[in-house]
Parts: sequence; C-alpha cells; structure tokens
Amino acid sequence: MTSKITLYSEKYLIEQMKIYAKEQNTSVSKIVNEFFMNLLESRKYEQPKSKITDGLVGRLDGANVDEKSYKEYLTKKYL
Repeated sequence: MTSKITLYSEKYLIEQMKIYAKEQNTSVSKIVNEFFMNLLESRKYEQPKSKITDGLVGRLDGANVDEKSYKEYLTKKYL
C-alpha cells in the first residue's frame, strides 16, 4: 500500500531531481523511496553501543597474545 508524503526542498534541487529522474527512466518518488529503503537497511546492521565494550576498545593494541599463551593461561587458572 502506498501513501502520499509532502517534502519541501529548494526549487533548484527539485528541478534537478526531475531532470535526473527523467534521464534514468524513473520518478523522483522511486528515487526517494530507494534512498529511504537503503537508509533503513543500513541501520539494521549497526551494532548497539555498550558502555562495557566501549571501554575495552583498543586495550589489546600491540599486545603479543597467541593461542599457546592463552591455553597456558587457562590451564593455570582452571587446573
């Protein structure tokens, strides 16, 4: 189901978008709809912010941690 929306913009921009839409064999409405869809789609993949993880960012930069060292640490801690 479609519905009407009213957008206000600079006259020059509207004229240019109409020309562009005609060149692309589409309508300004379709261009705006695609823009909105892309905008909302990109929001889906943004990770929510967390104060806990934000505080950890960059803590291991330059650290020399490999799998062997990690396994040794776990062995000492739990055995």
